[in-house]
Amino acid sequence: MEYFGYLASVIIGLSLGLIGGGGSILTIPILVYLFKIDPKLATSYSLFIVGFTALSGCFSHYRMGNLKIKSALYFAIPSVFSILVIREVIFLKIPNVLFTIDDFQITKNLLIMIVFAVMMMAASFSMIRKTNACIQSSGTNYLQLAIIGGIVGIVTGFLGAGGGFLIIPALLFFANLPMKQAVGTSLLIIFINSSIGFAGDLYIGTPIDYKFLLSISSMAFLGMIIGTQISKKLDGDKLKPIFGWFVLVMGIYIIIKEIVFN
Repeated sequence: MEYFGYLASVIIGLSLGLIGGGGSILTIPILVYLFKIDPKLATSYSLFIVGFTALSGCFSHYRMGNLKIKSALYFAIPSVFSILVIREVIFLKIPNVLFTIDDFQITKNLLIMIVFAVMMMAASFSMIRKTNACIQSSGTNYLQLAIIGGIVGIVTGFLGAGGGFLIIPALLFFANLPMKQAVGTSLLIIFINSSIGFAGDLYIGTPIDYKFLLSISSMAFLGMIIGTQISKKLDGDKLKPIFGWFVLVMGIYIIIKEIVFN
């Protein structure tokens, strides 16, 4: 299963390179089901893997002129605040066993996976649904951009996901960015969010296997290179529905596995 996990890790970077999001949605299931990582620890590992991969993509998009620093900062600053509050305050206070129904325990790990599966399914619908990316506001609405940034920070803090599936629409409709610039700017925001979240986990003493993390990140980096090169020739919007169906199936699988077969 580990060999398949390394192969699947390429898809993390491939998705980030092609559509600027979605890769983090796959990271947790890959870590938990293919590498048997504890879900709580997997959220920390996910932050590193996704952040490292997004950073590598930022350089390519910077050279292509796709990074909008001002929009990224308006989004990232409140997002980082939310991440730190969630991971370093609220997340630590959630008990390992929340409650028991008959003989079935609702644990923190189960909650993480179920919430993650629901977010995967929500993200998949936004990817599958056809949208008109040309319908944008007449200017950048920085207040709304900051508010959404704070919401994405909550998702990133709790689930260890970069939130690209939320960032891309926000940049399209509230920062008035074309798709390719939204993808590049999204990668910068994902890097900032993920790196701050991971640094916070280091501060509270989360045990980290760096050799493992670097090996997974290297595979995701390879996928990022491939995805970025493909994105120069293909429209990422055309690939979103395909990826969306894949994410939907994964979300349903997680719910069935965790509730029915756990």
